[in-house]
Amino acid sequence: MNKDEFVSCFGGVYEHSPWIAEMAWEKNLTKKATPDQDTAEKTHQMLSAVVNEASKEDKLALLRAHPDLADRLAITKNMTQASLSEQASADLTNCSPQEFKTFQTLNAQYKEIFGFPFIMAVRGYNRREILENFKKRRHNDTNTEFATALEQVHRIAYLRLKEIT
Repeated sequence: MNKDEFVSCFGGVYEHSPWIAEMAWEKNLTKKATPDQDTAEKTHQMLSAVVNEASKEDKLALLRAHPDLADRLAITKNMTQASLSEQASADLTNCSPQEFKTFQTLNAQYKEIFGFPFIMAVRGYNRREILENFKKRRHNDTNTEFATALEQVHRIAYLRLKEIT
């Protein structure tokens, strides 16, 4: 696999952030793996290492690249197919008008507090559980929530990798 193929395959694993796959390639992380390590776990280790070594500004840009949960406007504009599928799996695309309003309010409050959208690997959760997490996490301090959001981004990436490897 050459660089273009690698980035084409794995560049979308982290939302709107192909730079992560590009950096993994440029740092020769892909060449350290052996053929028997060509798994979601090993690829995730490579890509997450790039994120973990990134500057705080790059990490913040990664968080800000994520769409708001249950945002009708994002659904029609710039949400990736992977995000659409993940949100649909949690039935977020079928919220009632009141639920959409609740999500919009929480999204706005959360972004005002932390400066990035609420991020949760929603696969396997229902709307009620997601809202509970939303309400609970907005009371975290900024450092805790920044770390939690990055953990969730890594989980999303891992779940996406499991689908494509």
